[in-house]
Amino acid sequence: MQTSHDFLYQYLNNASPTGFESSGQKIWLNYLKPYVDEIITDVYGTAVGVINPGQPYKVVIEAHSDEISWFVNYISDSGYLYVCRNGGSDHQIAPSMRVNLHTQQGIVKGIFGWPAIHVREAGKEETPSLKNIFIDVGASSKEEVESMGIHVGTVATFDADLMELNGKFYTGRALDNRMGGYIIAEVARRLKEKQENLPFTLYIVNAVQEEIGLRGAEMISRRLKPNVAICCDVTHDTQSPMYDRKKDGDLACGKGPVLTFGPAVQNNVLQFLRDVAKENNIPVQLAAVSRSTGTDTDAFAYSGEGVASALISLPLKYMHTTVETCDKQDVEKCIDLYEAFLLALPAGKTFSYFE
Repeated sequence: MQTSHDFLYQYLNNASPTGFESSGQKIWLNYLKPYVDEIITDVYGTAVGVINPGQPYKVVIEAHSDEISWFVNYISDSGYLYVCRNGGSDHQIAPSMRVNLHTQQGIVKGIFGWPAIHVREAGKEETPSLKNIFIDVGASSKEEVESMGIHVGTVATFDADLMELNGKFYTGRALDNRMGGYIIAEVARRLKEKQENLPFTLYIVNAVQEEIGLRGAEMISRRLKPNVAICCDVTHDTQSPMYDRKKDGDLACGKGPVLTFGPAVQNNVLQFLRDVAKENNIPVQLAAVSRSTGTDTDAFAYSGEGVASALISLPLKYMHTTVETCDKQDVEKCIDLYEAFLLALPAGKTFSYFE
């Protein structure tokens, strides 16, 4: 059986750009299968593991599987590729980055080129933007590019594998939010190995297309119609440079999962999570949002007649870069909190707004 460590590295190093998540979803499902009773997939690729199916009370734990990427948008006559975003890709970090272009013929290697410092006039330098960043695949004509299987619509992802910093941190691309997918898969593994029997149906959901508007969660929430949903995503470590803690909140890697207050977060579910954390000595941090959470929590909360929903966030440095960084202990504490919540939750709990 595949170890958690091997799964983490295989899953995080695989590319799953928004709209093209199939390879990552297969890795995730293959790991999850020994720990669940059933598998569900939908037409756009959201994957679900089911434990104890057929119960009237239904609970979702959820993460999203897709990562930010680029679409080839234009190919010049001289063989350079110009791009548009697929999700919230950052044009400012692109120059000098290596990329993988995903073609039907396989991976084609490329680089985001940039003019040398010698030829950039001081004080008049162009900053990277969608108008001037470009990918070089070593071709000298449009025809040569096309012969490599690259066309308008080909997806490019950054080439940056998972590594560790100082034995304490995971660093790489797409920790947002495949680390969440790892967390919920590990919850399923723990429940199975400890032979825990839940009094409700548990859906472990790995949704697609979060990065372009929570679309996968929107679709699967309507299908599953759960009573409760606890979503997992990332949030900003505001201790790292260039944050304003008074505005952005006071959150840090290494201090535990973050629980969020906001309109989409059902107050009684949130309080239940806080009580469970306290009873199990799991450290948590608190955050507040003025409107939406910006995560799949919003899609579940406002699905159908409404789903009692909450959000568990993993503190993360350098979001939407190739060096997203999280504390290894925070990952474990997120798993602990999910497990404790599920074992404390009685079937049929309504989380009435007026409790």
